[in-house]
Amino acid sequence: MNGADRFDAHDEPHEHGAQGRPAAPGGRDGRGADGRGAGGGGGSGDVPRAAGRPGPAPAPRIPTPRTSVEDSGLPLPDLADLGDPAPVPLDLSHDVLKSLLGAWALAACSAAETAAVEHHLGGCGSCADEARRLREAVGLLHQPETLDLDPALRTRVLENCLSRRPPRIPVPEWAAPYDAETARLDALLQDFGDAEWHAPVRLRWFEADTPTSRRTTVAGVIAHLLSVDGIVATALGLEDPLTGVAGAAERGAGGPAGRTEAYWRASHFPPTRSVRGPWREQSHSLVRTVSFTGGHAGGLEVSYGDFALPLHDAMLDRAFECWVHAEDIAEAVDYPYEPPAPRHLNRMIDLAVRVLPTVLAERRRAGLSAPGRRTPHLVPAGAPGRSLRLEIEGSGGGEWLIPLDSPAARGSADLEVAHVALDGAEFCRLAAGHVPPAEAAAGQVGDREAIRDVLLAVASLSRM
Repeated sequence: MNGADRFDAHDEPHEHGAQGRPAAPGGRDGRGADGRGAGGGGGSGDVPRAAGRPGPAPAPRIPTPRTSVEDSGLPLPDLADLGDPAPVPLDLSHDVLKSLLGAWALAACSAAETAAVEHHLGGCGSCADEARRLREAVGLLHQPETLDLDPALRTRVLENCLSRRPPRIPVPEWAAPYDAETARLDALLQDFGDAEWHAPVRLRWFEADTPTSRRTTVAGVIAHLLSVDGIVATALGLEDPLTGVAGAAERGAGGPAGRTEAYWRASHFPPTRSVRGPWREQSHSLVRTVSFTGGHAGGLEVSYGDFALPLHDAMLDRAFECWVHAEDIAEAVDYPYEPPAPRHLNRMIDLAVRVLPTVLAERRRAGLSAPGRRTPHLVPAGAPGRSLRLEIEGSGGGEWLIPLDSPAARGSADLEVAHVALDGAEFCRLAAGHVPPAEAAAGQVGDREAIRDVLLAVASLSRM
């Protein structure tokens, strides 16, 4: 019951009017001839006194609740139906807009100011040039930085710890790059979700001086590393991850590419995050095993099918490939990834340089390159021959004299015919087949044919 239907308990019942209020003498709406309520009271909300009863008037009734939208009966509008209010365009002078360019470059303008500035830039060439310079300056102030730690930090922390308490079983120096790079890749994979594990990755390498690629996923890359690391594991007497895999024992499946294809074919479904566990355990087993040998197994031969490397070089090779494919994975998930620690990078470069004379000789036998005009035949073993000076700048830098005429020849500064300068990481990307040879050298001078042969030979080191 609302307040309009109530009456004083001591009053006589009144006849109700048309609006549900008690009828009052003097008028249809309860007002007298003079427009005032009966009894000379206040407004229409007052309750008329009972006839003949003195005393104060009772408290006024509670007014009835009002309907929505000013008693029109319409519902209140939904805020979602209102939409965004249309921005009021700013009419600013040229000087004011020019003064806003700095704030615009820093993304500190309001939406209306941003719209006004960008509209102005479309028609004012001087302000557009100034805005471009300011935006470039802001880009220099806010360089994108990786959230990962410096790759050299792990080495420094370990050295500091080991200097205080030497390990009972130290990791051999030649296995340290593999230990570091597998740990960095494992840290990158730690927080990957399903979307990252299935992100597409394109493996790239050079084959017969032609760029080649193979499409896979992040999980497929880890399966590839697991398969090829298994070559070293088998040489050390550890379990081969391809044991029981159909086609792994076929002829031609003993090399990196054959083992990887066999593993991929044997998977009923594309590899998933479950491949991380076996790869991680295998990498730990490799480091533990070479550590327990006391470093004496470094000369053990590891066969890759069509070539072989001593164990200490094979571990460097696996560290190099781990870093290269970690960069492939980081690129696939749009995450920055730094090159290895400088001294580890230097060892990887040195390994590539040491095998280059053999690769150059094989390319000559295959007709992919020609001998020098002055030395059409191979020089005797140990004799000086034509040489190319390779200068590596930046991280992991150094200089090497690469003999061009024979794998057993000796590099000679007196017989230097060319000089090539490259950045350390760029040289490794060339050796991984990620950079075209024609675009790799930062600087080159001398015999163009020799330079071309060496750059192509570096690219031919790459493989899947």
